[in-house]
Amino acid sequence: MVKSINKLRPKFTTHADGSDAVLFLHELVGEEDGPTIGISGSIHGNENAGSQAIVDLYRILKDQPLKGRILLLPVANPRAFAVNHRFTPIDELNLNREFPGNPKGNYTQQLAHAIAAEFLDKIDIHLDLHSGTDRPTVDYVYIWNDEPLSRAFGSKVLYRPVQGKDGTVYSGTTKSVTIDKRGIPVVVVELGGGIVDQGPYVDRTVAGLLNMLRHLGVISGDVKPNPKQVVVNEIAGIRPTQAGWLEPLAPANGELIRKGQLLGRVVSPYTFEVLEEIPTPFENGIMIMQHLSRNLVESGDYGYMVGNMEGATD
Repeated sequence: MVKSINKLRPKFTTHADGSDAVLFLHELVGEEDGPTIGISGSIHGNENAGSQAIVDLYRILKDQPLKGRILLLPVANPRAFAVNHRFTPIDELNLNREFPGNPKGNYTQQLAHAIAAEFLDKIDIHLDLHSGTDRPTVDYVYIWNDEPLSRAFGSKVLYRPVQGKDGTVYSGTTKSVTIDKRGIPVVVVELGGGIVDQGPYVDRTVAGLLNMLRHLGVISGDVKPNPKQVVVNEIAGIRPTQAGWLEPLAPANGELIRKGQLLGRVVSPYTFEVLEEIPTPFENGIMIMQHLSRNLVESGDYGYMVGNMEGATD
């Protein structure tokens, strides 16, 4: 059994409605020594599949033996989470571009500083859960600085970022604290999202996290072998240039797509005219993110992500 469970509520400022601005942390302390694993979700408020998975993971972990400590941050950005919004509604900033934060800055910078001080600086390994917002659905895992741990999550597609190669590597993310400053192992999971049942993605996330914890020796049990995996070094993000119904035409995430195939098309809900057809950008690609249902989009909204199979490895 877990030795102790603690609910931590560090305050970092106040809200205009009189409530305290706090971080909601859950600490599970094991009976044996081991690393401190930090698991976070909803750094973007409209990516809640990870938060759902953390609830289910907590219910499993609290009743079994544990080595070390697990620190859970289920909702990193509560104000954005409450309104299903990607950015913090108080100042409309993207929390995951504001690290390491500033205790005397704007609200989002204060929040980033509090997360760095109370969470990121106190863990030995960071497992960061993202999803495809409230419309597109995504499925891949980053390889940053611990490839075996990234692979242990069990995703079919992994991405090894090459700085400057494409637009999926950003400044001001949590890794500015965890990797650039502290050098601790980090895995970023991108799984779920969309106007579809999140249950299968939540279940996969929980299973993947448990396997990673077994891999780390934090919980007992056999580590499940990895499925057949592919590692891509380049991902193209594609946004529609017209607004309307985005109709999906692509293969499922994790499946191959070849030049000449369409990812989708934008159709006017008013005139029924096809406003745009969106082709895949690579000779040989693999699907990573897409809209699984016909969704209304504005020009420039998130549309698709396709991995380049040229140079991909097992």
